Amino acid sequence: MLLGCFPFRALGSPCELHLYGESRAEIDAVAEAAQSLVLAIERKYSRYRRHSVVAAINCSAGDPAGVDVDDETAGLLDYAATAYEQSGGLFDITSGSLRRVWNFKSGRVPAQSEVAEALGRVGWSRVRWTRPRIVLPVAGMELDFGGFGKEYAVDCVTDLCRARGVRHGMVDLGGDLRAIGPHPDGRPWIVGIRDPRAPERPMASIPLWSAGLATSGDYERCMVVGGVRYTHILDPRTGWPVTGLRSASVVAPQCLVAGTATTIALLKGARGGARFLDSLGLPNLRMDSQGRIGGSLGAPSTKAA
Repeated sequence: MLLGCFPFRALGSPCELHLYGESRAEIDAVAEAAQSLVLAIERKYSRYRRHSVVAAINCSAGDPAGVDVDDETAGLLDYAATAYEQSGGLFDITSGSLRRVWNFKSGRVPAQSEVAEALGRVGWSRVRWTRPRIVLPVAGMELDFGGFGKEYAVDCVTDLCRARGVRHGMVDLGGDLRAIGPHPDGRPWIVGIRDPRAPERPMASIPLWSAGLATSGDYERCMVVGGVRYTHILDPRTGWPVTGLRSASVVAPQCLVAGTATTIALLKGARGGARFLDSLGLPNLRMDSQGRIGGSLGAPSTKAA
């Protein structure tokens, strides 16, 4: 079989498809369809796109009539509501307004008063969601699908590839992955997990045959001010960046599940995050703020250099 590699950029990240097929024409056609699907998802759900579904919902904030959404969006909102409930309110897609306060390219830490003001527009519990209508009752509230958008796209692309006959391949959207199946000879895909403090080297290598893998960490979209690292993952209760875990990786049947789990783990902190990951029964790897590596895929009680 032939292997085709297709790099492209979408969702604000470098992406790559690795697909096996019987002919180059077959592989090229699937890759083109897959890339088109990713771009369509980005157009539909990026809050930065003026005509996206999320932008339309956010523009309706403060309008008691709200807006109706299509079935696909409704499914994602149901998923977000479930994740909010099961995380004890930590996984909250209404945290979008906090992004206006935290600009990680600025090198500036906002004042507590700014954070407190933004928190007044955060809280999924305030949202009125009854299919097919969603109401954001407070003007200025914003949904942000960034916490699971890439992972959802990974699963959608995997489904498309399988429907088009691909049985062996890897989908990589900005580091969120899903193996469609192993290499044709049965070998797994070997995925390196970066060391949060030495990204040029892996802290572990994980084999994937047919599963999703996602990683959340404090080393991407972060800033260091006065020797303190501020990560882009924000606690919706306080409005401040999370602390405790440098990174968490999870293997799950779907990339969406893996990504949600890693985000919740970082939101729960070192001890809470470790307990949460272990309770899921999913293969996982994590590193705490002291460089200690744990999880079923790691080496508990060891410490990174």
